[in-house]
Amino acid sequence: MVGGLAYATYWLSIPFAGFVIYRLRTRYGATGLVAFLNHRYGRLAASAFTLAILIRLYNEIWSNTAVVGGYFGPPGSRGFIGAALAFTVFTVLYSIKGGLRSSLFTDLIQAAVFVLFLGLVLFEVLPRHSAAALLGAGELHLATGGDLLLVALLQVLSYPFHDPVLTDRGFVSDERGMLRAFIIAGVLGFCAILAFSLVGVHAYLSALPGSDNVPVVVARSLGVTALFVMTVIMMTSAGSTLDSTFASLAKLVGRDLPALFGRQSSGSLRVGALTMVVFAVLGNLPMLAGTDILKATTMSGTMVMGLAPVFLLAGAVQRSPWRFHLAFWPGMALGLLLAVGAIPVGWAVGDGRYALLLGVDFYGLLICTAGFLLPELLARVRARVGRELV
Repeated sequence: MVGGLAYATYWLSIPFAGFVIYRLRTRYGATGLVAFLNHRYGRLAASAFTLAILIRLYNEIWSNTAVVGGYFGPPGSRGFIGAALAFTVFTVLYSIKGGLRSSLFTDLIQAAVFVLFLGLVLFEVLPRHSAAALLGAGELHLATGGDLLLVALLQVLSYPFHDPVLTDRGFVSDERGMLRAFIIAGVLGFCAILAFSLVGVHAYLSALPGSDNVPVVVARSLGVTALFVMTVIMMTSAGSTLDSTFASLAKLVGRDLPALFGRQSSGSLRVGALTMVVFAVLGNLPMLAGTDILKATTMSGTMVMGLAPVFLLAGAVQRSPWRFHLAFWPGMALGLLLAVGAIPVGWAVGDGRYALLLGVDFYGLLICTAGFLLPELLARVRARVGRELV
C-alpha cells in the first residue's frame, strides 16, 4: 500500500500545476510555459526548458510502449517487441490525423474504458482478501516504500512543469474552468491509481513471483479473461498518454520552437507530423534495450527539480535571466549523475531502494532554490556594501 500511495501521489501534480498555471495566466497573462520563460528569463532559458520537455516526451514513448509489450511476452521477446511497435504505429497514425483535438477526444473514451475495466479487475481481486489485509499490507518506513513516497512529494513541486501532456491543456480553456478540471482530474487520478495498486497488493499477499510488470503476473494468475481485461486497461491508459505525447511533440517542434526564434510556422502541420514519426522510431530504443519503466518518471523528475523555484518564486524576486540557469542546470547535472551512477552513497537518505534518489531530490532541491535566490542575495549584499561605503 505504501508503494501504491507513493505512485498515486504523483497525480497530485495535476491540481498543483493547475494552481500555478492559473496564477501565471491571471497575473502575467501567460499563453504557455515556453512563452512565459522566454518573456521573463530570456530565449536561452526557454530553449533549455524545451530540452527538458523533449527528454520527458522521449521517455513517455518507450515507457508506455513497454507497458503494452509486457502483455504479449517477456522483455526482449518477439511478442513483446512486436506488440510494442505495432501499438506505436497505430497510435502515430491516428495522432497525425487528429493532433491535440483527437487526443482530447480519445482521453474521454479511454478514461471511461479504464474505469469500467478497472472495476472488473477489482471485482475479481478484492474478494480474495479482507479489507484489513489489503490496507494493512506493508509498513510505512523509509526502507519499505516511504522513501519513494517522499520522492513523489518532492517531485510534485517540479514534475508537472516539464510534462506538456499535462500543461498544454492548461492553456486551452478559461482559467476558472481549467483550474476546476485540474483539481477534479487530480483527485480522481489519485483515487484511480491507488485503487489500481490493490492489484499489486494482491500479488504481494498471494506471494506471486516478483516482476517489473506486476499487473501482467497477476492477470495471468487469474486466467485468460482477467488477462484480457488487464490488457485493455493498460492499452487504453498507455494509448491515452502516447497520443497526447505525440500531439505535444508536434506542437512543441512545429509551433513553439519557431515562435521562440521569431520564425513563421506556416508548415507546422507537416513539421509536426514528421516529428511524430521521428520520435516514434527513436523513442522506442530504450524499450528495445529493456530499460526499467519507473525510471521514466523518477529520473526525469529529478533532472527538472530546478523548475520548482523558477515557477513558484517568480513573483517574489526581481527578474533576472541568471536565476533560471542557476536553478535549472544544477538539477539537470544531478539527474544525469544519478542516472549514470556517479552520485556518492553519502547522499542517501535512509537505506531503502530509493534512498539515493530521495537524497538527491532533497539536497538537490535545496541547491536549486539557493541558486535561484543567489542573485537576490548578491544584490542585497552589494546594496549594503554601497551604503556602508557612502
